[in-house]
Order: sequence, then structure tokens, then C-alpha cells
Amino acid sequence: MRDPSVTKVKLLYTGIRVTDLERSLVFYKQGLGLTEIDRGTMSHGGVYVLLEDRDTKQRLELNFYPVGNRFSTPFTPGEGLDHIGFLVDDLDGVIEELCALGAKVVVDPWNEGKTRIAFLTDPDGNWIEIMQKPNLEV
Repeated sequence: MRDPSVTKVKLLYTGIRVTDLERSLVFYKQGLGLTEIDRGTMSHGGVYVLLEDRDTKQRLELNFYPVGNRFSTPFTPGEGLDHIGFLVDDLDGVIEELCALGAKVVVDPWNEGKTRIAFLTDPDGNWIEIMQKPNLEV
């Protein structure tokens, strides 16, 4: 068994399935400020778009599988994915903007210590945590 303390392994990205690639691109690029860094067609016909947060360098891969593709299965929101966390500087403003782009608030904002947190779902039902911390540069 390998020793994880000496083997370099880095989390590269989180991949999620989306049912409407263009809608998801607007949501994650316009709504959450991610930047497209790569795009391509997989050998089996699926399409991926790799997005990145310009500050944290965290990456999110959007995967679209057209009907008839061997990976195109009935969509079950949230299956196998807990949530994606985003740090924001204006929780209420971001919630308002994301809801205008198709998000739904599933857990209303609350305070946990000095941190404000809310959970939303994106247009495909994937859970997103929005977090605002005081005096923290986003």
C-alpha cells in the first residue's frame, strides 16, 4: 500500500453531469465568476467544459452526455455529489443573482458563528453552498 504522506496526489477537479450545457455555462460563469479553461468532445461523444476560479484555482468540470450516449442515463439530482462550496463577499446579492439564473434556495441563510451560509441548487439540482465570512477577502 502506498504512503500518502510521500506520494503526491492533488485533487484536480470536481465533475458534475449537466442536462443543458449552455444553461450551466451561464450559471457557473456569469453567476459564480468561473472562467472556461478547456473544452472538448470525449471519444464516446460526451462534451466536457473545465471551469476554474481565477483566485483559488479550484476547478469544476461540466459533463454533458447527449441522448443515446452510453453515459446518458436518467438524471437523478444530487446522486453521488454532496455539494460544491463557494466563498462570496455578498451572500444575499449572490443568492438573488443565482436565483434569477435558475437556482433555488433549499436551506435559507443562517449564521454559524460569524459565518453566513446558505444552500441552493443549480438548474440541474446539484447542491451549492454559498458562504460569507467577515473580513475575508474573496
